[in-house]
Amino acid sequence: MTVSVESADLIALEAARRRLSRLRYLDLAGLAITLITLALAILWAFPLYWGLVTTFKHEYEIVRPGFQIWPEHFTVENYVHVLLQTKIGLWYINSLITSLSVTVIVVAMSASAGYAISQLDFPGRRFLWWMILASFMVPVPALIVNHFILMSQFGIINTLAGVVAPLLVYSPVVVIIYKQFFDSVPKDFREAAVMDGSNEFQLFFRIYLPMNWGITTALAIITFIGAWNQFLWPFLAISSEDRMNITVGITQVHDAFGVSYGRDLAVAMLAALPVALVYLIFQRRVTQAIMLSAGIKG
Repeated sequence: MTVSVESADLIALEAARRRLSRLRYLDLAGLAITLITLALAILWAFPLYWGLVTTFKHEYEIVRPGFQIWPEHFTVENYVHVLLQTKIGLWYINSLITSLSVTVIVVAMSASAGYAISQLDFPGRRFLWWMILASFMVPVPALIVNHFILMSQFGIINTLAGVVAPLLVYSPVVVIIYKQFFDSVPKDFREAAVMDGSNEFQLFFRIYLPMNWGITTALAIITFIGAWNQFLWPFLAISSEDRMNITVGITQVHDAFGVSYGRDLAVAMLAALPVALVYLIFQRRVTQAIMLSAGIKG
């Protein structure tokens, strides 16, 4: 009896030793993964840090040879020049107008189209749905020439309307996301509302859309960020400095001596500031929208 008890104790001790060894191994693996992740995060963030620090340096510090991780003489003259000697305020307004216009039109158009394809039965419904899905096979840059020709024929080149119109091609992925969520709404809600005499507009605005306000908010935020960051089409469509948005206005910050790296980086930081604030404030919604879009495209 004594021998069996001792054997059981030895087995229990051996099992405890193995568990402890396994836990130590997991702790070491977790520590290694944490250190690697931290190193990669620092490597990713360093260019942002370097760009921000450079904006607070004098130009002679920026161009001279050597590596300097902190300004030798701290200055805000680059920001003062950008704020007082450029049209950054007007560029901000233009970006805000175009980005908000694109966001409102894309969300409204996509929600309506998603509801129609999901809940209405009309001729060509399946064809329209397959056309929307097929639009992913056409890269947006491939349409730039067509966009320019069309906007020129409409007479809206070098106008804010000419900037907004081609950016509405963001809608396919938003339409697909809306359709999927409208499909998931229980049919009982629709049947009960129809029995109460609701028409399609009432169904859309009072039942389906309120059930998807979270999705609408997420999609609106990610659409706004995408429209704000657009450069290629606004750069091609706008030639007047007064109508440029902030991303294109960056190219106009120079002086008689050529490129000024401190001023260029300062205006770039100011251009990215609104998007960074939107992301920090609505981080959960932005992440949700990115996951939804990635799920659709995947």
